[in-house]
Amino acid sequence: MALSVAIIGRPNVGKSTLFNRLARRNAALTAPEPGLTRDRREADAALADLKLRIVDTAGLEDAEPGTLAARMRAQTETALAHCDVALFLIDAREGITPLDRELGRWLRRQSKPIILVANKSEGRGGTSGIAEAHGLGLGTPIPVSAEHGEGLSELYEALAPFAGPADTASDDEPAPEDADTAKPLQLAIVGRPNVGKSTLVNRLLGEERVLTGPEPGITRDAIAIEWSWRGRRVRLIDTAGLRKQAKIEASIEKQATRDTLSAIRFAEVAVLVIDATQGLERQDLAIARMIAEEGRAMILAVNKWDLVTKHKETLTAITERIEGSLPQLAGLAPVTLSAQTGTGFDKLMPAVTGAYEAWNRRVPTAALNRMLGRAQERHPTPLVSGRRLKLRYMTQVNTRPPSFALFASKPGELPESWTRYLVNLLREQFDLPGVPIRVMLRKSANPYVDKK
Repeated sequence: MALSVAIIGRPNVGKSTLFNRLARRNAALTAPEPGLTRDRREADAALADLKLRIVDTAGLEDAEPGTLAARMRAQTETALAHCDVALFLIDAREGITPLDRELGRWLRRQSKPIILVANKSEGRGGTSGIAEAHGLGLGTPIPVSAEHGEGLSELYEALAPFAGPADTASDDEPAPEDADTAKPLQLAIVGRPNVGKSTLVNRLLGEERVLTGPEPGITRDAIAIEWSWRGRRVRLIDTAGLRKQAKIEASIEKQATRDTLSAIRFAEVAVLVIDATQGLERQDLAIARMIAEEGRAMILAVNKWDLVTKHKETLTAITERIEGSLPQLAGLAPVTLSAQTGTGFDKLMPAVTGAYEAWNRRVPTAALNRMLGRAQERHPTPLVSGRRLKLRYMTQVNTRPPSFALFASKPGELPESWTRYLVNLLREQFDLPGVPIRVMLRKSANPYVDKK
């Protein structure tokens, strides 16, 4: 196993920058504003031959019980409790603050190994802060610059004694072959702010893994969590709420929105969470179209179902709105549930795996062309220049989503209504409800034209 390392410190000392440096990618949002990180974020990382599992945490600060800051601190304390070693970051340029001293006293009382790291030590600006850091009683500080990648060799030397033989990479180790090492299903939880996405994630995991609360916009970036459901590996991604583009002004929210859109692009299945008490709103439809355009499989999770009194009428209104506004996702069946109480939750993951299987479904060519023949008998193609437009052949060219090539004598003359008719037949006959289907029209070769 990799060495688990939690990155801890007060707000704005560069924890997320160091996290990104070790992960070798922009996995965490960074900005000059303090308190950007709220949930704990995890990633695999490596420092030379040292394998790490790093955890970015919210800035530790005093907070009144029950507040958002208190819940953020609880997340950081959980990260510390589960790690092998903690990196306590200070800002060498700013020097040791009273909060740093308080955190130092608290960390000394914990049972975890602590490595003191003086960040922002590039040049001579951090010299006095490094000298002050000796007074924290946590050993000699390691000067680094997460921004510029300086001091990482010294950090390696400090972490190496805590690593066992299994924590170092080896090219000679055989790759494991058990089924549980298969690529995890990429599952993104998306929706408008405050519809219960994070509560749903915690319900799936069975623990308070991500922050929740009445405050809108608590989740600021996409949090990826490795999970297993009935022995199947799942990479669960909790995302920030998507508002209308016109309402997004702050740079942090713009970054969070980009993070969420990226999560949708790289997902295999997206669970769109809506608020049952508000119905399917225009922004929900915009997000659903975005998922369909990206070709992702989608589940519509109607959350807060326990707060609805007229169940039949509400479900009918949602279903009719889907049929009228989202023809590209025809057959999408809403999953009604309550993330708060757990009601209906047993239906969600079976729906996810069913959508994933449909998204990967491959239809035999012979079955496709039998269907195409019957389709033309029931609903003949239009006449073009006095002749019936001929649809000669159909084959599946891709999955994820299911994509088909339709060869015709004059593909440009086929009405869009006939293509929609064909897509609906594909859904019905090959069990593809709610999955984006792509049909590409191709001109078939004329066998009577001399090819030279």
